[in-house]
Amino acid sequence: MPQVVIYLTRSCPFCNMAKRLLDGKGVQYEVIDIGNDRDAWAALEAKTGRNTVPQIYIGEHHVGGFDDLSAADKRGQLDTLLNG
Repeated sequence: MPQVVIYLTRSCPFCNMAKRLLDGKGVQYEVIDIGNDRDAWAALEAKTGRNTVPQIYIGEHHVGGFDDLSAADKRGQLDTLLNG
């Protein structure tokens, strides 16, 4: 299974929903809290082109935020990415 990384803030409800979705699939993931780190937030924004959290990576693939993760799950693409 490829490495899964979630960039988040602790107070973000969408971040918690993303973690619950992945937890429900038994996925282990790395959490990177950027809530109090402006430089990390700016670097993530430069990398993704987005200024929101969560931002989720599966391997080198940028899934996007919770809505993107949920949509990929509903289409069956999330399991494909996780088993990649």
